[in-house]
Amino acid sequence: MAPMYALFDDAGKFHAGRVLQDAGSALHIELDSGRRVKVKSAVVLLRFEQPPPAELLARARAEADAIDLDLAWQFAPEGDFGFGDLAREYFDARAGVDKQAAALLRLAEAPHYFRRVGKGVFRKAPEETVKAALAAIERRKKIAEQIDAWASELIEGRCPDAVREQLYRILFRPDKNAPEYKAVVEAARRSQAAPLALLTRAGAIANPYQFHWRRFLFEQFPAGTGFAPHDVPVLGQTLPLATVQAFSIDDSATTEIDDALSVQGLGSGTVVLGIHIAAPGLAIAPDSALDRVARERQSTVYMPGWKITMLPDDVVAACTLEAGRDCAALSLYVSFDEATLEPRGHETRIERVPVAANLRHDRLDDAVTEAALTGSAPAAFDFAAELAFAFRLAGALKARREQLRGKPESFTRPDYAFRLDRDDGAEPDGSERVSIEPRRRGAPLDLIVSEAMILANSTWGGWLAELGVPGVYRSQASLAPGIKVRMGTKPLPHAGLGVPQYLWATSPLRRAVDLANQWQLIACVRHGRTAALAAPFKPKDAALFALISAFDTCYGAYQAFQQGIERYWTLRWLEQNGVTELDAAVIKPGLVRAETLPLVLPLAGSEALARGTRVRLRVAAIDLLTLELHGTLLARLDERAAALEDEAEAEQEAAEAAAGALHLAIDVAEQAPADERAPQEGADTVGNNAAAV
Repeated sequence: MAPMYALFDDAGKFHAGRVLQDAGSALHIELDSGRRVKVKSAVVLLRFEQPPPAELLARARAEADAIDLDLAWQFAPEGDFGFGDLAREYFDARAGVDKQAAALLRLAEAPHYFRRVGKGVFRKAPEETVKAALAAIERRKKIAEQIDAWASELIEGRCPDAVREQLYRILFRPDKNAPEYKAVVEAARRSQAAPLALLTRAGAIANPYQFHWRRFLFEQFPAGTGFAPHDVPVLGQTLPLATVQAFSIDDSATTEIDDALSVQGLGSGTVVLGIHIAAPGLAIAPDSALDRVARERQSTVYMPGWKITMLPDDVVAACTLEAGRDCAALSLYVSFDEATLEPRGHETRIERVPVAANLRHDRLDDAVTEAALTGSAPAAFDFAAELAFAFRLAGALKARREQLRGKPESFTRPDYAFRLDRDDGAEPDGSERVSIEPRRRGAPLDLIVSEAMILANSTWGGWLAELGVPGVYRSQASLAPGIKVRMGTKPLPHAGLGVPQYLWATSPLRRAVDLANQWQLIACVRHGRTAALAAPFKPKDAALFALISAFDTCYGAYQAFQQGIERYWTLRWLEQNGVTELDAAVIKPGLVRAETLPLVLPLAGSEALARGTRVRLRVAAIDLLTLELHGTLLARLDERAAALEDEAEAEQEAAEAAAGALHLAIDVAEQAPADERAPQEGADTVGNNAAAV
């Protein structure tokens, strides 16, 4: 007896095999592979004795490929029909099992012509549907051909314009269905090259600086950095005039001068320190157009030679504490015993403040020394008596904070200022020569400003809490490694600064949270004990939490960019000056910090060296695109480095070393995302000024 075979449908796939047993409702079938399966009778589409299953499927495949779908669609019956019906219409009335199977295969793989309505049963698609489907197929074919052509160009070292225009999206925020992205992936696959190297070789990335800069703009300022038309605020004309002569302390090129100091009562036994903050909150209303601009940008972005301001230049000019003007300000006056420097009280006012001078610390640091301020050297600078008192007070305030902090603050390494050799006010292009100038942390002018700002931010934070008015606070639970500074609406202690509470309110021209806190403080001045009812933000206000979340995300991205672009200029400095060797100190296994540059880098061979060990290394390779620096260990130096910061700072620096590394969304050359660099809390004004243009 001849064997019986069956062709059946298994979830849209077709198989054929020898029938071992037919139980009516189900069949036991042995496939050519030897595997035995139980199949329901309802899915069996053909039963046949010849040819064997493998031969049938081979013949059917060959016949199916030859079927003209347009012709088959025309011959197909109207309404529902079986694949055998089509085989008899298309081939001939005696179409055998091989031709029936061929019709089945062809119908199943052409859903744009035929819709499946049952097991082996189909229906013709409407003519409009067929035309639309064929057009889509043709488009996909052309796109595939375009992808192949672009990939070939990239491999040959030419970058298609379409890929160049989508460069940053392809690398960092890709649409993986876009043909430009697929072309890069295909070219990388075929050439066995990393996408970044492939694109660089093809000329898509001509300038490393512009690459980093345009990438940042693509991610954070996709609509550009310009401002829409706006009104320039006029403020302060009706405010009372303060009886002080205030002075600011900033970098020479700072334009957003948002804090100034005054000292009254020297020699009287009670001295009043005035801390005067620019008051854009008097002119920019919550939810106004300028407020929306500030909240969209969240902060001024600083980088060597350039900056993107949070507020338009003309708005900044109207609010900045410029010398020679009576400027609207939110002023904190704190009274101190002149002898003991014990505080006696404080008061906050909204007023016009005469700004007598804008002192520039980069011009005065060499003159305003500790010796000059303590009387052991001549004091040949303006406001010498006021600065001398402010310096003495700053030392006392710092000592009190350190007592609460539990240990002294250590400033064992300098900050650095980057200067580019252009003064035309134009945006840098990466070709400039750069100079890197160290500035000792804790220098007298820095100390005066930072302690005054900590005093203001801590005092105002306590005042808001006392009146029940919410604000945006910064807190740190402890100094233990890994405990980061957090933002929130509760006045919690800041262990890193040694203060019972701390908020940001002294840079309202540069940070959106400072502007929001200024609105709250203005309400406190105007309404006193009922300020909680009048303040723009109420307790548990969702808008305040949204501001914190948006600021945290945005500020972290800005900080990461600033770290990365400063690393770029540091590597450029090495190239421009032909530096081939560096002295460094181990800050953790395998990681060292240069002694005279703001540079942290991995160093093979230093993994077993103790923290603080000094080494000399050779600069082996610099990559300005990935911001990587490779070094080789030359020698271990005999002496150890001076006292280093604590372990928490070492961990922070390890994060900074990775912060500038290139992170691609396309899955090659992966790096860890940039960690947020914790800001230097007390020196927010001076630190920002040092980075400002």
